[in-house]
Amino acid sequence: MISRRLTREIAIGGVRLGNYHPIAVQSMTNTLTGDVEATVAQIYRLQAAGCELIRVAIPDMAAAAALRSIRDAISIPLIADIHFDSRLAVAAMEHGAQGIRINPGNLGGHEKLARVVAAARQHGVPIRVGVNSGSIEKDLLKLYGYPTAENPRSLIESALRNVRMIEELGFDQMKISIKSSDVLTTIEGYRQLADLTEYPLHLGVTEAGGLIAGTVKSSVALGILLSQGIGDTFRISLTRDPVEEVRVGYELLRSLKIRERGPELISCPTCGRTRIDLFGLADKVEQYVQTMATPLKVAVMGCVVNGPGEAREADIGVAGGHGVGIIFKKGEIFRKVAEDELLEVFLAELKKMEDEGRKG
Repeated sequence: MISRRLTREIAIGGVRLGNYHPIAVQSMTNTLTGDVEATVAQIYRLQAAGCELIRVAIPDMAAAAALRSIRDAISIPLIADIHFDSRLAVAAMEHGAQGIRINPGNLGGHEKLARVVAAARQHGVPIRVGVNSGSIEKDLLKLYGYPTAENPRSLIESALRNVRMIEELGFDQMKISIKSSDVLTTIEGYRQLADLTEYPLHLGVTEAGGLIAGTVKSSVALGILLSQGIGDTFRISLTRDPVEEVRVGYELLRSLKIRERGPELISCPTCGRTRIDLFGLADKVEQYVQTMATPLKVAVMGCVVNGPGEAREADIGVAGGHGVGIIFKKGEIFRKVAEDELLEVFLAELKKMEDEGRKG
C-alpha cells in the first residue's frame, strides 16, 4: 500500500492537485498553437485517451491569442508554457490560460516577474515553477556543481530560490518541477525536494527519448517516486505522438495500483505455436481499448491450446489458430470464429461489454 506525502492543494481549472487528490496525468501538444484547428483536434484525441491537463507552447503573441479559442473548444484545463518573455505569460493568462509554466529566473528580472505574478493573482492562475538541469543559474552551478544523482543540490536550490521570489510577491498557488534527463538525478532530486517543501510536485524526466527508451526511463524514475508517495501530477515525455504519453502514464499508475482507467490488456510474447498475425491483432485491440473506460481485463493470446488457460483471469480474451480463432471469457470458450472475422467479432463483443458496463 503506497502512502502518499501530503502537499498543499491547488486547482488548475476543475482539476485539484495535492492534498491527496488523484495523481493527474498530463501531456503537451506538438502542434503549432496558433493553428487552433490542429491543436484542438490533437487535444480531443488526448482527452479521449484520458489526459487531464494539457500544456501548449506559447512562442509568440499569435499563440497566446489563440488560447481563448482553444480553451472554449476543449473540456480539460489549458496550461501555457512560457520561456523568457514575461509579456507572453501575461497575454496567455489574459486569453484564458488556466495555468502557466515558467522559470522565474529567466523572465528578465524582478519587475517582469512581478507583472506575471500580478496577472496570475488577478486571473486565479496557478504557476508551475519549472527548472531543468540545463537552466540552472550560473552562481548555483559554481557553488554546488552540475546536478548529479550524488549531488542534485543546484537543481533543488534553483527551484526553491525561484519559489521564494514568487512568495515574496505574496503568491503561493504553485507547483514545482525539477527535471533532469538522467534517471537517478531525477529520483534523488525529487526525493530531497519533497522533504523541503509542501508544494505539489509535477514529475517528469526531460528529453527522455523515443517510445522505448522514453517509456523505460520515465517509468523507472516516476515509478520509484510514485511508489514512495512522491508526486501529484506527471508527464511521460516521449518523442512520439503525445497520445502515447497518456497511454504510458495510465499503465504506470495501473501497475502501481494507484489509479485504473479503462481495460488492462495482457498478451503473450508469441512462440512457435502461433499461427496468426498476433502482433497486428494485439496492436488493433490495444488501439481500441484505449477508447474504453470500463475496467476490464482483456487478453490477446497466440494459440487456442494454452491461451484460455494462461489468461484465465481475463474477463474476455481472444486466441488464434490456423484459419480459426476463439473468443473466451474467464477461461471458458465463448465462441469460435473464422480467422478473417476474428478481430471484427471480438471488437463487437468488447463494445457490448463496454455498453453493459456503462449501464451497470
